[in-house]
Amino acid sequence: MAKWLDDAVFYEIYPQSFKDTNSDGIGDFNGIREKLDHIKELGCNAVWMNPCFESPFGDAGYDVSDYYKTAPRYGTNDELKRLMDEIHVRGMHILLDLVPGHTSIEHRWFRESMKAEDNAYTDRYVWTDSIWETPEGPGALRGISDRDGSCLASFFSHQPALNYGYYRPEKPWQQAMDAPGPRATVAELKKIMRFWLTMGCDGFRVDMAHSLVKGDEDGRGTIELWKEIRAFLDEEFPEAVMVSEWGEPDKALAGGFHMDFLLHFGPSHYNDLFRCEEPYFSGRGKGDVSEFVRRYRENYEKTAGKGLICIPSGNHDMARLARTIHGDELKVAFAFLLSMPGAPFIYYGDEIGMRYVEGLTSVEGGYDRTGSRSPMQWDGSVNAGFSLAGEEKLYIPLDPAPDRPTVAGQTADPDSLYHEVRELIALRQAHPALKNRGGIEFICAEKNAYPFVYLRSAEEERILVILNPSHRPASFACGYPLTAGLRTFGGEITVKDGTAAVPGGFYGFYRV
Repeated sequence: MAKWLDDAVFYEIYPQSFKDTNSDGIGDFNGIREKLDHIKELGCNAVWMNPCFESPFGDAGYDVSDYYKTAPRYGTNDELKRLMDEIHVRGMHILLDLVPGHTSIEHRWFRESMKAEDNAYTDRYVWTDSIWETPEGPGALRGISDRDGSCLASFFSHQPALNYGYYRPEKPWQQAMDAPGPRATVAELKKIMRFWLTMGCDGFRVDMAHSLVKGDEDGRGTIELWKEIRAFLDEEFPEAVMVSEWGEPDKALAGGFHMDFLLHFGPSHYNDLFRCEEPYFSGRGKGDVSEFVRRYRENYEKTAGKGLICIPSGNHDMARLARTIHGDELKVAFAFLLSMPGAPFIYYGDEIGMRYVEGLTSVEGGYDRTGSRSPMQWDGSVNAGFSLAGEEKLYIPLDPAPDRPTVAGQTADPDSLYHEVRELIALRQAHPALKNRGGIEFICAEKNAYPFVYLRSAEEERILVILNPSHRPASFACGYPLTAGLRTFGGEITVKDGTAAVPGGFYGFYRV
């Protein structure tokens, strides 16, 4: 396993919204390269960049039309290689976003697959034998070519599903995992990974990693497929990192992934923390952390105590943190995000509290996600320093609020969220117990109650983390001496007769 992952803190870049250098209103590789020092100075030492391959952008680049060519809007393959080189010069690493489950309908493979005559791509996608039969799944494409059959769609109707086979084929058109069509798809996936790893990327964040083998309720077939991919990587690129969008870390780790994302949908209760009617990290103090902790414990135990579960501040698919929690609440939230096991992921702009922009018309398949994809706010200049294009050309409109946060403004303010995040990352990196592979034990996570307390440990070090997002003081039975405070925010704790009194809006890290 790549040792750099042990202390990796990731920064997610949505390339079209990060920094535009050619005044077309869309971010590009050169803009990312210009701003790498911001990421490094924040304390992040790794980048996850959302899809940057050629695409018609019906789904913001998650509908790939050529896996071997960058989207011209961002720059050339040469410019991406230069960006990767610049990242490495700074002692940082980069994961590209790999979309293995589907392509765009504009991909050459799909155009060939639609033909009535058999060819090398006839079985590259999942097709039924008859236009009158629809495959089970999110949707289907049919009546679009001379080929007799319906094609399974992966998510949007313009994203045909690639064929990795069925775990237990039940119909004539359902191919087994070891059939020639699925095997050719796996071989192509290895070829794509080999191409970009040879060019210089350090691995991949894998989109919808759980979705490849069809009819695979327990994930066994998909786990076997990823184990094969991991074996290929171990032979040719042993340092290559894979992080999965799966949501079931026991399955993802069994498949050879290094870490798994905690998803904002499904049973994780991640949304209970930040994105619900009464988030736990709101100062109103009406939230509940207990169900999140229960599910986290279950997943932690399933991973044999590895706990390599990534908890992001947000991403391009969910509302921004600052839509539901505000001000100092964000500082307490980041104390949690930057003190849990697994690699933290910070979504661009969350480090300055960028807001969700309400009421936007959908852009490139964003729909209600569009408000979380607005341009990065660098300073007080034209278009917040994102672009010199006319306002009407911007990829997505800017936050129109006159008090919108900027990197320049928060850098100049020592009490800003930006500086809080910097200090918390530095604290994490200074203590093995707080890093990605350190253990965790939950001390206090009662239903509908505050505070939230857990113990991180590694080697001989143990650090107690105490979080009280509520504006109201709280208390808990404390069997630890709280004299060695590493960092506190929002006041001081007092301990009397084994009970710790915790101020409202507080976090604290204590060596115990």
